[in-house]
Amino acid sequence: MAETQEYDIVILGAGSGGYAAALRGAQLGLKVALVEGDKLGGTCLHRGCIPTKALLHSAEVVDTIRESKNFGVQSTFDSIDMSGVNSFKDGVVARLYKGLQGLVSSRKVDLITGWGRLAAPDTVEVDGTRYRGKNVILASGSYSKSLPGLDLGGRVLTSEQALQLDFVPKSAIILGGGVIGVEFASVWNSFGADVTIIEGLPHLVPNEDEALSKGLERAFRKRKIAFHTKTMFAGVTQNDDGVVVTTQDGKTLEAEVLLVAVGRGPATANLGYEENGIPMERGFVLTNERLHTGVGNVYAVGDIVPGLQLAHRGFQQGIFVAEEIAGLNPAPLVETAIPRVTYCEPQVGSVGLTEAQAKDAYGADGVETVEYNLAGNGKSQILQTAGFVKLVRQKEGPIVGVHLLGARVGELIGESQLMVSWEAYPEDVASLVHAHPTQDEALGEAALALAGKPLHAHN
Repeated sequence: MAETQEYDIVILGAGSGGYAAALRGAQLGLKVALVEGDKLGGTCLHRGCIPTKALLHSAEVVDTIRESKNFGVQSTFDSIDMSGVNSFKDGVVARLYKGLQGLVSSRKVDLITGWGRLAAPDTVEVDGTRYRGKNVILASGSYSKSLPGLDLGGRVLTSEQALQLDFVPKSAIILGGGVIGVEFASVWNSFGADVTIIEGLPHLVPNEDEALSKGLERAFRKRKIAFHTKTMFAGVTQNDDGVVVTTQDGKTLEAEVLLVAVGRGPATANLGYEENGIPMERGFVLTNERLHTGVGNVYAVGDIVPGLQLAHRGFQQGIFVAEEIAGLNPAPLVETAIPRVTYCEPQVGSVGLTEAQAKDAYGADGVETVEYNLAGNGKSQILQTAGFVKLVRQKEGPIVGVHLLGARVGELIGESQLMVSWEAYPEDVASLVHAHPTQDEALGEAALALAGKPLHAHN
């Protein structure tokens, strides 16, 4: 008989959702086992959010140097040293990883290294040892998807391989114009690559408000990032020099590499979920609003639960489940109130409902919107960025959506989230004092306009 160890919570997966549940559970006095076959921190820390944002920061530095004469600074851009860029990126990851390891250790969480699987509704097995939990949290994360018949390898890359490149491709085709696709397009364009995006839907970042999509497309045209929307992939061949991509409408495109950025799938295969009766659909784990699977005391968090695949969503869900297990009866997460930021240049940020979603919810005549152009914002002029803030409100009611486009607007998502989550009326925000000169003022100006008293907007 395999040895069995007993815990209050056994967590399968130590990414954003898993480690947050472990830290909060331990904080609440529960005995916690955290199982991870790879590295503590998961995709976000090692192969996702953090390393891609480090690359995007390097890209921002390149753009600043190239455009320095606009600010009265004479400088010359020499070249990209990818070993130096990767060293910077890896250093950021390593410092965060070390800090997280220290945190988990100091909280007395048992970190079990090895690939676990669900052996019973209350048991995770790792290398022959069984860890029984009064509660089990499934947090096995996600993987980079491909398309049927599209084999990965060689010059056909996923985001994980793209993060490891030790050279800047002269040219790249990116399959997918969602978050991952436009972020890599932005980086490689800044680094000097010739980039083309192929997207099957009518717009780039198709999940965003259409105004943001169109604004980003305008900015990408200006940056000479090519894109083909409403274009379906047909096939790819590769040789020693590069790839040849064909589309269903007969286009042939050539480049040095093809990045496949068609989204992420739930990493749930062969983990014992189905065998133990966990409800599944297309590989995702189904839960109720309290993230319970309906089986025993098994919960699920993060990318394996249908919805937004965002690290901060998984993180908050992990905290929620730990508090639920501890009997604190926390308030469930509201999916639409989760902030979303795409860190390309210009940045795209949003929280709440798009205009189209709001009209579906409240009727075409039940919605009001306003767009405040960043041209009227002092700090945005200093940064020389174009873009806008768009607010969506229920007529005579609260603000239900905030949509942002421009350099650094991701930093405005905090106040935007509070406006939507706390159901602020435009008048509430208009009466707040926003520091000058900040981009934050654009939120105040948009609220003034929506409250019927635009100061800087042209009537």
